[in-house]
Amino acid sequence: METRRIDAYLRRIGAGRPARPTADALRDLHLRHLRTVPFENLSVHLGEEIVLEEERLLDKVVGARRGGFCYELNGLFGALLRALGYEVTLLAARVYGDGGALGIPYDHLALLVRTEDAEGLLADVGFGAHSHGPLDFGERGEQKDPGGTFRVAEAGADAAGARGGHDADRAADLDVLCDGKPVYRLEQRPRVLGDFESGAWWHSTSPRSHFLKSPVCSRLTEDGGRITLSGRRLTTTAADGGREVRELETDGEVLAAYRELFGVRLDRVPQLPGR
Repeated sequence: METRRIDAYLRRIGAGRPARPTADALRDLHLRHLRTVPFENLSVHLGEEIVLEEERLLDKVVGARRGGFCYELNGLFGALLRALGYEVTLLAARVYGDGGALGIPYDHLALLVRTEDAEGLLADVGFGAHSHGPLDFGERGEQKDPGGTFRVAEAGADAAGARGGHDADRAADLDVLCDGKPVYRLEQRPRVLGDFESGAWWHSTSPRSHFLKSPVCSRLTEDGGRITLSGRRLTTTAADGGREVRELETDGEVLAAYRELFGVRLDRVPQLPGR
């Protein structure tokens, strides 16, 4: 990533260039990213292609001041962190759904980040409502965060044994839990961004993908709450859990909400595919 692109990205999230790749600097970048770059699936509903290439992602997130979903946001954030001197590994995860069922392979992308003063931190700016800061990857006890109480736990010998062969010898999968509920299961095998193209295609096209059900745009607020526009429903959640829900009636209101609340400027309202 060129210097000018790094500086533009840092301006996008309201951050200065860290003096050194430390854990504290990572926490600051992580929080600023969540507050400024929305988690959104609008490209799916605008007929835009999802391209997992650094230049295209920079054009979208930094140049056009858009957001994206996990592959885009964590993929690009990982590139920024590498350019700032961090050691970054891309990890694949499968998200837990209703009834505890796991999603498809390459369902989610998360980041293992090594800093000059921390062996490993799990960073994730592409999941929507999740931890506000990176989690300690090696800690197996509870980790308090404004987003909840998190835990990183070994998935168990059954997961390793089910893989069979030499795969059973690799590091066990890990479950990430929030308030006691499994969120996603991480593999520990390093990946590259291109590995996630099949997941991005599936989530953009499959009738089973929840991303096709409604346009969604969401970000963390300065006070630790969250604001989300799902279709025409605008939900504001305070840090203490209080919620306000409002239905937007006109296209003009929807476009204004994208612009004023998320910094996303659109010339038309995203529609469900085929409508």
